[in-house]
Amino acid sequence: MRILVLLAALLGGAPSFAADPCDTQVPHAFVELSDVRLAYQSVGRDSDPALLLVMGLGGQLIHWPDAVVRRLCEDGFRVIRFDNRDAGLSTWNGRPAELNLRYQVLRHRLGLPVNAPYRLRDMALDSLGLMDALGIERFHLLGVSMGGMIAQHIADMQPQRVTSLTLVMTSSGAAGLPAPSDALLRLLAEREAPTRAEALQQQVELLAALGSRRVSDDRDLLLQQAEEAYARSFNPDGVQRQLAAILAEPSRVELLARIEVPTLVVHGTDDPLLPVMHGVHVAAHIRGADLRLIPGLAHRFQDAFREPLLQAVLPYLASHRDDEGLASL
Repeated sequence: MRILVLLAALLGGAPSFAADPCDTQVPHAFVELSDVRLAYQSVGRDSDPALLLVMGLGGQLIHWPDAVVRRLCEDGFRVIRFDNRDAGLSTWNGRPAELNLRYQVLRHRLGLPVNAPYRLRDMALDSLGLMDALGIERFHLLGVSMGGMIAQHIADMQPQRVTSLTLVMTSSGAAGLPAPSDALLRLLAEREAPTRAEALQQQVELLAALGSRRVSDDRDLLLQQAEEAYARSFNPDGVQRQLAAILAEPSRVELLARIEVPTLVVHGTDDPLLPVMHGVHVAAHIRGADLRLIPGLAHRFQDAFREPLLQAVLPYLASHRDDEGLASL
């Protein structure tokens, strides 16, 4: 065999070994928009339909599990994941002196206007700017948690660009929906710590609280995930600014009623942050939306629920692959 390979090389016909198009370890890149710089990663062939993933509060692009990204890519999608502003390696906004999150939370609960340095709609414009910079006119869109809220705005602002919309563990922001516990909100918002060890412990506690009670978490694995995220970026002020943007958002019920993009809503029955009625409410207000409830799923990607999530999402995306090109800019 070695002789044949050498002979082929001498004759100019050495075999080529193509790179894995679904390699999730491809380097990240940056795009410069008008007021932010976004870090992103593109996994898959440029010729495949694009799928934009929009992450939730404080999450980085690495929080999309590599195994999930690979499966989406192997199913024939060019998967684009990125860091929202104020997360990961994207632009961190300066913290305005007037931002007092505890005070803003109180105003939100009293139904008063909330001050925020930017809005979710600005983050939606960031996402669209990324796709503009990559020269992608039409794309599938999948948002999780806060990313699902941002995705709602994208589908409302430029519906002609969205082939399909998938909303995972997210909310309409309407009044009267079940609220998370104060203890969970404190874990979510208070990520400042004087030492690295304390910051990692805070993150482990948060991840555990967001997980399903039906699954026994490996604390060593949670610590490893926290260490990876901390090493790449640690920005607790950014989490607070993103949370302020969520609190400043009015109900999106009227927005949801305007959405005409094919939509799938996926929610877990054991979600402690956005209880299951949030997903039911979203689906009820988008005309023709499909709703998939996953028993036991909480508010985090856990290995035990990877297949149920993929079995909900992959067939839906596949059913809309042929919709590419039906509309154009």
